Amino acid sequence: MGFFDLFKKKKDNTAPAATPEEQAVEAQEVAREEQAQKEELAEGLQKTKTGFFSKLARAVAGRSTVDADVLDDLEEVLITSDVGVETTVKIINHIEERIARDKYMNTSELNAILRDEIASLMEESHSSQRDMGLEVQEGTPYVMMVVGVNGAGKTTTIGKLAAQLTKAGRKVYIGAADTFRAAAIDQLAVWAERAGATMVRQEMGSDPASVAYDTLRSAVANNADVVLIDTAGRLHNKVGLMKELTKIRNVMSKVIPDAPHDVMLVLDGSTGQNAFEQAKQFTEATQVTSLTITKLDGTAKGGVVIGISDKFHIPVRYIGIGEGIDQLKMFDRKEFVRAMFGDAK
Repeated sequence: MGFFDLFKKKKDNTAPAATPEEQAVEAQEVAREEQAQKEELAEGLQKTKTGFFSKLARAVAGRSTVDADVLDDLEEVLITSDVGVETTVKIINHIEERIARDKYMNTSELNAILRDEIASLMEESHSSQRDMGLEVQEGTPYVMMVVGVNGAGKTTTIGKLAAQLTKAGRKVYIGAADTFRAAAIDQLAVWAERAGATMVRQEMGSDPASVAYDTLRSAVANNADVVLIDTAGRLHNKVGLMKELTKIRNVMSKVIPDAPHDVMLVLDGSTGQNAFEQAKQFTEATQVTSLTITKLDGTAKGGVVIGISDKFHIPVRYIGIGEGIDQLKMFDRKEFVRAMFGDAK
Protein backbone atom coordinates (compact mmCIF):
# COMPACT_ATOMS: atom_id res chain seq x y z
CA MET A 1 0.00 0.00 0.00
CA GLY A 2 1.46 3.34 -1.08
CA PHE A 3 1.44 6.70 0.66
CA PHE A 4 -1.57 7.99 -1.30
CA ASP A 5 -3.54 4.82 -0.51
CA LEU A 6 -3.02 5.50 3.22
CA PHE A 7 -4.20 9.06 2.76
CA LYS A 8 -7.22 7.88 0.78
CA LYS A 9 -8.19 5.35 3.47
CA LYS A 10 -7.95 7.96 6.20
CA LYS A 11 -10.11 10.32 4.20
CA ASP A 12 -12.73 7.63 3.54
CA ASN A 13 -13.03 6.94 7.30
CA THR A 14 -13.76 10.57 8.06
CA ALA A 15 -17.49 11.05 8.62
CA PRO A 16 -19.01 13.86 6.54
CA ALA A 17 -20.16 16.91 8.47
CA ALA A 18 -23.89 17.02 9.15
CA THR A 19 -25.88 19.38 6.98
CA PRO A 20 -27.87 22.21 8.61
CA GLU A 21 -31.04 20.24 7.90
CA GLU A 22 -29.64 17.11 9.62
CA GLN A 23 -28.52 19.20 12.59
CA ALA A 24 -32.01 20.70 12.88
CA VAL A 25 -33.64 17.23 12.80
CA GLU A 26 -31.20 15.99 15.47
CA ALA A 27 -31.94 19.01 17.67
CA GLN A 28 -35.68 18.35 17.34
CA GLU A 29 -35.19 14.70 18.33
CA VAL A 30 -33.16 15.71 21.40
CA ALA A 31 -35.85 18.25 22.38
CA ARG A 32 -38.59 15.62 21.97
CA GLU A 33 -36.65 13.14 24.10
CA GLU A 34 -36.09 15.75 26.85
CA GLN A 35 -39.80 16.62 26.83
CA ALA A 36 -40.75 12.94 27.00
CA GLN A 37 -38.41 12.49 29.98
CA LYS A 38 -40.03 15.45 31.78
CA GLU A 39 -43.52 14.11 31.13
CA GLU A 40 -42.54 10.63 32.35
CA LEU A 41 -41.13 12.09 35.58
CA ALA A 42 -44.24 14.21 36.12
CA GLU A 43 -46.43 11.15 35.59
CA GLY A 44 -44.31 9.10 38.01
CA LEU A 45 -44.71 11.75 40.73
CA GLN A 46 -48.38 12.44 40.01
CA LYS A 47 -49.71 10.86 43.23
CA THR A 48 -47.30 12.87 45.37
CA LYS A 49 -48.09 16.07 43.47
CA THR A 50 -51.85 15.56 43.68
CA GLY A 51 -51.77 14.74 47.39
CA PHE A 52 -49.50 17.65 48.24
CA PHE A 53 -51.35 20.28 46.26
CA SER A 54 -54.82 19.21 47.36
CA LYS A 55 -53.65 19.70 50.96
CA LEU A 56 -51.94 22.99 50.10
CA ALA A 57 -55.04 24.30 48.33
CA ARG A 58 -57.14 23.58 51.42
CA ALA A 59 -54.56 25.31 53.63
CA VAL A 60 -54.75 28.61 51.70
CA ALA A 61 -58.40 28.50 50.65
CA GLY A 62 -60.08 31.87 51.16
CA ARG A 63 -56.89 33.52 52.41
CA SER A 64 -54.94 36.24 50.64
CA THR A 65 -51.93 36.69 52.89
CA VAL A 66 -49.50 34.25 54.49
CA ASP A 67 -50.02 34.63 58.24
CA ALA A 68 -49.41 32.46 61.31
CA ASP A 69 -52.51 30.35 60.62
CA VAL A 70 -51.45 29.65 57.03
CA LEU A 71 -47.95 28.69 58.23
CA ASP A 72 -49.43 26.34 60.84
CA ASP A 73 -51.50 24.66 58.14
CA LEU A 74 -48.50 24.56 55.78
CA GLU A 75 -46.46 22.86 58.49
CA GLU A 76 -49.13 20.15 58.75
CA VAL A 77 -49.22 19.77 54.95
CA LEU A 78 -45.44 19.21 54.77
CA ILE A 79 -45.32 16.78 57.69
CA THR A 80 -48.26 14.70 56.39
CA SER A 81 -46.54 14.64 52.97
CA ASP A 82 -43.59 12.83 54.63
CA VAL A 83 -41.13 15.69 54.26
CA GLY A 84 -40.08 15.10 57.87
CA VAL A 85 -40.33 17.28 60.98
CA GLU A 86 -36.80 18.73 60.94
CA THR A 87 -36.94 19.70 57.27
CA THR A 88 -40.46 21.09 57.68
CA VAL A 89 -39.36 23.33 60.55
CA LYS A 90 -36.44 24.55 58.44
CA ILE A 91 -38.77 25.44 55.53
CA ILE A 92 -41.26 27.24 57.79
CA ASN A 93 -38.46 29.21 59.49
CA HIS A 94 -37.09 30.33 56.13
CA ILE A 95 -40.55 31.50 55.01
CA GLU A 96 -41.03 33.38 58.31
CA GLU A 97 -37.69 35.12 57.74
CA ARG A 98 -38.80 36.19 54.26
CA ILE A 99 -42.10 37.52 55.60
CA ALA A 100 -40.27 39.48 58.32
CA ARG A 101 -37.94 40.92 55.69
CA ASP A 102 -40.58 41.74 53.07
CA LYS A 103 -43.30 42.65 55.64
CA TYR A 104 -45.94 40.97 53.48
CA MET A 105 -46.49 37.83 51.41
CA ASN A 106 -49.41 36.80 49.18
CA THR A 107 -50.65 33.23 49.31
CA SER A 108 -50.22 33.28 45.51
CA GLU A 109 -46.46 33.67 46.07
CA LEU A 110 -46.30 30.59 48.27
CA ASN A 111 -45.80 28.06 45.46
CA ALA A 112 -42.79 29.88 44.03
CA ILE A 113 -41.22 30.29 47.47
CA LEU A 114 -41.83 26.64 48.38
CA ARG A 115 -40.26 25.35 45.18
CA ASP A 116 -37.16 27.51 45.79
CA GLU A 117 -36.87 26.31 49.38
CA ILE A 118 -37.32 22.64 48.48
CA ALA A 119 -34.81 22.77 45.61
CA SER A 120 -32.21 24.37 47.89
CA LEU A 121 -32.57 21.62 50.51
CA MET A 122 -31.97 18.64 48.21
CA GLU A 123 -28.62 17.35 47.04
CA GLU A 124 -27.97 15.53 43.78
CA SER A 125 -25.11 13.15 43.11
CA HIS A 126 -23.90 13.52 39.56
CA SER A 127 -21.92 16.03 37.57
CA SER A 128 -22.61 14.66 34.08
CA GLN A 129 -25.13 12.55 32.16
CA ARG A 130 -22.46 10.07 31.02
CA ASP A 131 -22.49 6.54 32.45
CA MET A 132 -25.59 7.25 34.56
CA GLY A 133 -23.62 9.89 36.45
CA LEU A 134 -20.88 7.48 37.60
CA GLU A 135 -17.30 8.69 37.38
CA VAL A 136 -16.04 5.73 35.36
CA GLN A 137 -12.29 5.83 34.68
CA GLU A 138 -10.53 3.91 31.94
CA GLY A 139 -8.33 1.07 33.22
CA THR A 140 -9.91 0.56 36.67
CA PRO A 141 -13.45 -0.65 37.39
CA TYR A 142 -15.78 1.76 39.18
CA VAL A 143 -17.07 -0.16 42.20
CA MET A 144 -20.48 0.48 43.76
CA MET A 145 -21.66 -1.36 46.86
CA VAL A 146 -25.47 -1.38 47.11
CA VAL A 147 -27.08 -1.59 50.56
CA GLY A 148 -30.64 -1.50 51.87
CA VAL A 149 -33.31 -3.63 53.52
CA ASN A 150 -34.86 -6.61 51.74
CA GLY A 151 -37.77 -5.45 49.62
CA ALA A 152 -36.52 -1.89 49.11
CA GLY A 153 -35.66 -2.62 45.49
CA LYS A 154 -31.88 -3.23 45.64
CA THR A 155 -31.82 -6.09 43.16
CA THR A 156 -34.15 -4.36 40.71
CA THR A 157 -32.14 -1.14 40.97
CA ILE A 158 -28.89 -3.03 40.27
CA GLY A 159 -30.51 -4.74 37.27
CA LYS A 160 -31.86 -1.50 35.79
CA LEU A 161 -28.58 0.32 36.37
CA ALA A 162 -26.61 -2.52 34.78
CA ALA A 163 -28.94 -2.50 31.76
CA GLN A 164 -28.53 1.24 31.21
CA LEU A 165 -24.74 1.01 31.59
CA THR A 166 -24.39 -1.88 29.13
CA LYS A 167 -26.65 0.01 26.73
CA ALA A 168 -24.16 2.89 26.99
CA GLY A 169 -21.37 0.50 25.99
CA ARG A 170 -19.95 -0.27 29.42
CA LYS A 171 -18.80 -3.72 30.56
CA VAL A 172 -20.60 -4.48 33.83
CA TYR A 173 -19.95 -7.13 36.48
CA ILE A 174 -22.45 -7.91 39.24
CA GLY A 175 -21.50 -9.57 42.52
CA ALA A 176 -24.27 -11.56 44.25
CA ALA A 177 -23.06 -10.96 47.83
CA ASP A 178 -26.54 -11.39 49.35
CA THR A 179 -25.86 -15.07 49.93
CA PHE A 180 -28.56 -15.57 52.56
CA ARG A 181 -31.55 -15.55 50.19
CA ALA A 182 -31.67 -17.93 47.23
CA ALA A 183 -34.40 -15.78 45.70
CA ALA A 184 -32.10 -12.75 45.69
CA ILE A 185 -29.38 -14.61 43.79
CA ASP A 186 -31.84 -16.07 41.27
CA GLN A 187 -33.53 -12.70 40.72
CA LEU A 188 -30.15 -11.04 40.21
CA ALA A 189 -29.17 -13.73 37.69
CA VAL A 190 -32.30 -12.94 35.63
CA TRP A 191 -31.53 -9.22 35.69
CA ALA A 192 -27.87 -9.81 34.78
CA GLU A 193 -28.90 -11.87 31.77
CA ARG A 194 -31.44 -9.25 30.65
CA ALA A 195 -28.86 -6.50 31.08
CA GLY A 196 -26.05 -8.32 29.30
CA ALA A 197 -23.90 -8.13 32.43
CA THR A 198 -21.62 -10.80 33.93
CA MET A 199 -22.67 -12.12 37.33
CA VAL A 200 -20.35 -13.70 39.89
CA ARG A 201 -22.02 -15.97 42.46
CA GLN A 202 -21.22 -18.66 44.98
CA GLU A 203 -23.25 -21.22 46.90
CA MET A 204 -26.02 -20.17 49.29
CA GLY A 205 -24.58 -19.26 52.68
CA SER A 206 -21.13 -18.41 51.31
CA ASP A 207 -19.13 -15.59 52.83
CA PRO A 208 -20.41 -12.36 51.18
CA ALA A 209 -16.92 -10.82 51.37
CA SER A 210 -15.57 -13.80 49.40
CA VAL A 211 -18.14 -13.16 46.65
CA ALA A 212 -17.17 -9.48 46.52
CA TYR A 213 -13.47 -10.37 46.36
CA ASP A 214 -14.00 -12.86 43.52
CA THR A 215 -16.16 -10.36 41.63
CA LEU A 216 -13.53 -7.63 41.75
CA ARG A 217 -10.68 -9.98 40.80
CA SER A 218 -12.66 -11.25 37.82
CA ALA A 219 -13.71 -7.71 36.84
CA VAL A 220 -10.10 -6.47 36.90
CA ALA A 221 -8.86 -9.50 34.93
CA ASN A 222 -11.52 -8.96 32.26
CA ASN A 223 -11.23 -5.16 32.00
CA ALA A 224 -14.71 -4.41 33.32
CA ASP A 225 -15.81 -0.78 33.55
CA VAL A 226 -18.31 -1.00 36.43
CA VAL A 227 -18.84 -3.44 39.31
CA LEU A 228 -22.13 -3.53 41.25
CA ILE A 229 -22.10 -5.47 44.53
CA ASP A 230 -25.44 -6.58 46.00
CA THR A 231 -25.50 -7.06 49.80
CA ALA A 232 -27.84 -8.59 52.35
CA GLY A 233 -30.44 -6.28 53.88
CA ARG A 234 -30.90 -7.57 57.40
CA LEU A 235 -31.52 -4.91 60.02
CA HIS A 236 -32.39 -7.06 63.04
CA ASN A 237 -28.75 -7.03 64.15
CA LYS A 238 -27.06 -3.69 63.49
CA VAL A 239 -23.71 -4.82 64.92
CA GLY A 240 -23.72 -7.85 62.62
CA LEU A 241 -24.67 -5.68 59.65
CA MET A 242 -21.87 -3.24 60.43
CA LYS A 243 -19.29 -6.02 60.71
CA GLU A 244 -20.44 -7.65 57.48
CA LEU A 245 -20.39 -4.42 55.43
CA THR A 246 -17.03 -3.40 56.90
CA LYS A 247 -15.56 -6.80 56.01
CA ILE A 248 -16.84 -6.53 52.42
CA ARG A 249 -15.33 -3.05 52.08
CA ASN A 250 -11.98 -4.14 53.48
CA VAL A 251 -11.76 -7.17 51.22
CA MET A 252 -12.60 -5.15 48.10
CA SER A 253 -9.89 -2.60 48.92
CA LYS A 254 -7.32 -5.40 48.73
CA VAL A 255 -8.12 -5.76 45.02
CA ILE A 256 -8.78 -2.10 44.19
CA PRO A 257 -7.30 0.16 46.91
CA ASP A 258 -9.95 2.90 46.78
CA ALA A 259 -12.94 0.56 46.38
CA PRO A 260 -15.82 0.92 46.87
CA HIS A 261 -16.07 4.25 45.08
CA ASP A 262 -19.71 4.60 46.10
CA VAL A 263 -21.92 3.03 48.78
CA MET A 264 -25.47 3.51 47.57
CA LEU A 265 -28.39 3.07 49.97
CA VAL A 266 -31.65 2.00 48.30
CA LEU A 267 -34.82 3.11 50.11
CA ASP A 268 -38.45 2.31 49.34
CA GLY A 269 -40.15 5.71 48.99
CA SER A 270 -43.60 4.21 49.55
CA THR A 271 -42.72 3.41 53.18
CA GLY A 272 -42.69 7.12 54.08
CA GLN A 273 -41.32 7.69 57.57
CA ASN A 274 -39.93 4.13 57.77
CA ALA A 275 -37.45 5.16 55.08
CA PHE A 276 -36.03 7.74 57.50
CA GLU A 277 -35.42 5.03 60.10
CA GLN A 278 -33.77 2.77 57.53
CA ALA A 279 -31.51 5.62 56.44
CA LYS A 280 -30.57 6.23 60.08
CA GLN A 281 -29.73 2.56 60.66
CA PHE A 282 -27.59 2.18 57.56
CA THR A 283 -25.74 5.48 57.92
CA GLU A 284 -24.79 4.37 61.43
CA ALA A 285 -23.65 0.96 60.14
CA THR A 286 -21.53 2.13 57.21
CA GLN A 287 -20.46 5.22 55.27
CA VAL A 288 -23.30 5.84 52.80
CA THR A 289 -22.32 8.15 49.93
CA SER A 290 -25.46 8.24 47.77
CA LEU A 291 -29.17 7.37 47.80
CA THR A 292 -31.70 5.80 45.48
CA ILE A 293 -35.38 6.26 46.32
CA THR A 294 -37.58 3.63 44.64
CA LYS A 295 -41.31 3.03 44.04
CA LEU A 296 -42.24 6.70 43.88
CA ASP A 297 -44.79 6.11 41.12
CA GLY A 298 -47.18 4.17 43.34
CA THR A 299 -47.21 6.45 46.36
CA ALA A 300 -48.12 9.94 47.57
CA LYS A 301 -45.12 9.85 49.93
CA GLY A 302 -42.57 11.38 47.51
CA GLY A 303 -41.82 14.03 50.11
CA VAL A 304 -39.37 11.56 51.68
CA VAL A 305 -36.88 12.45 48.94
CA ILE A 306 -36.78 16.03 50.24
CA GLY A 307 -36.56 15.17 53.94
CA ILE A 308 -34.00 12.35 53.70
CA SER A 309 -31.65 14.28 51.41
CA ASP A 310 -31.79 17.28 53.76
CA LYS A 311 -31.60 15.39 57.08
CA PHE A 312 -28.70 13.10 56.22
CA HIS A 313 -26.87 15.43 53.79
CA ILE A 314 -26.45 12.53 51.38
CA PRO A 315 -26.98 13.23 47.70
CA VAL A 316 -29.74 11.41 45.82
CA ARG A 317 -28.30 9.56 42.82
CA TYR A 318 -31.40 7.91 41.32
CA ILE A 319 -35.16 7.71 41.76
CA GLY A 320 -37.40 4.85 40.62
CA ILE A 321 -40.67 5.91 39.00
CA GLY A 322 -41.89 2.69 37.37
CA GLU A 323 -41.24 -0.95 36.52
CA GLY A 324 -39.49 -0.33 33.19
CA ILE A 325 -35.71 -0.65 32.85
CA ASP A 326 -35.43 2.98 31.77
CA GLN A 327 -37.59 4.17 34.67
CA LEU A 328 -34.61 4.34 37.00
CA LYS A 329 -33.85 8.04 36.55
CA MET A 330 -30.83 10.11 37.43
CA PHE A 331 -32.02 12.53 40.10
CA ASP A 332 -32.16 16.19 39.12
CA ARG A 333 -33.50 18.38 41.92
CA LYS A 334 -34.70 21.11 39.54
CA GLU A 335 -36.58 18.59 37.41
CA PHE A 336 -37.97 16.94 40.55
CA VAL A 337 -39.34 20.28 41.79
CA ARG A 338 -40.65 21.11 38.32
CA ALA A 339 -42.50 17.78 38.21
CA MET A 340 -43.93 18.45 41.68
CA PHE A 341 -44.98 22.06 41.11
CA GLY A 342 -45.34 22.29 37.33
CA ASP A 343 -43.44 24.73 35.13
CA ALA A 344 -42.69 28.08 36.74
CA LYS A 345 -44.90 30.83 35.42
